[in-house]
Amino acid sequence: MNSPHPYARELGDFLRARRSRLRPHDVGLEPGGRRKVTGLRREELALLAGLSTDYYQRIEQGREVRPSDDVLDALAGALNLDDKERRHLFALAHAARRSMPARVNRDPERVPEGTQRLLRVMDTPAVVLGRHLDLLDWNPMAQALLGDPDTYPTGRLNMLLLLFDDTLTGERGCPDWERQALDYIGMMRAAVATDPTHPRATAIVGELSIRSAQFRRLWAQHDVRDSVSGTKTFRVPEVGDIVLDWDTYPLPGSPGAVMLVFTAEPGSAHADRLRLLASLHATRSALAR
Repeated sequence: MNSPHPYARELGDFLRARRSRLRPHDVGLEPGGRRKVTGLRREELALLAGLSTDYYQRIEQGREVRPSDDVLDALAGALNLDDKERRHLFALAHAARRSMPARVNRDPERVPEGTQRLLRVMDTPAVVLGRHLDLLDWNPMAQALLGDPDTYPTGRLNMLLLLFDDTLTGERGCPDWERQALDYIGMMRAAVATDPTHPRATAIVGELSIRSAQFRRLWAQHDVRDSVSGTKTFRVPEVGDIVLDWDTYPLPGSPGAVMLVFTAEPGSAHADRLRLLASLHATRSALAR
């Protein structure tokens, strides 16, 4: 049997993850007897979507099936997908219909000069992340908060690789660690959906899948994010805990790349601690010259 189309395989994985998320009572079905699966059975989902079990199974297995938009709409309804997940489903299925994947830009990622200048004048921590969460650029405030990226080999400057770095496991005790991991993983999922065979994505996901059970568990949830925001607590011994909001902003002309910006509530103790941290970092940098 030929290898499945990469987008068809990704579509099948997404459907399987969403099916396992649902329970019979979520969709008005009786559980009935002993169940071998944690979520809905294939035949139950097929029934809800008005499809034959065999046809649905072929889709989920990534075999040569090109579901119509009506079928996709029925599956989205049966799986209770939200708008973001529905768009993801349709994008994968439409890509899977093509006999040859669309040409995707794999040129090296570069930070526009205007974005570099913007980073330098911002008085709050900010970094630029590539489509696969590689750390492409940062400002001095980010260096003060996150540490010096230059201490890492270039190929390791990736938010997912750093987040699951075995030498930094202490960070995983933070109450928001898993939520942040899911956000980054969701962003990587969105990138993989646009180019499932990209060598950088394959290398990062492959490495983490081998060495991290936590990553495998979270990756299997198949969550997807476009641009995200949240709140993170930074534990900084020099100044105390700093709670910052963070938001991502897509970069014009750079598909998939985002600027990640951390901000403190004006007038708060966290804003004061962030300014103190920046002052300490500036002093250390001046002494090191």
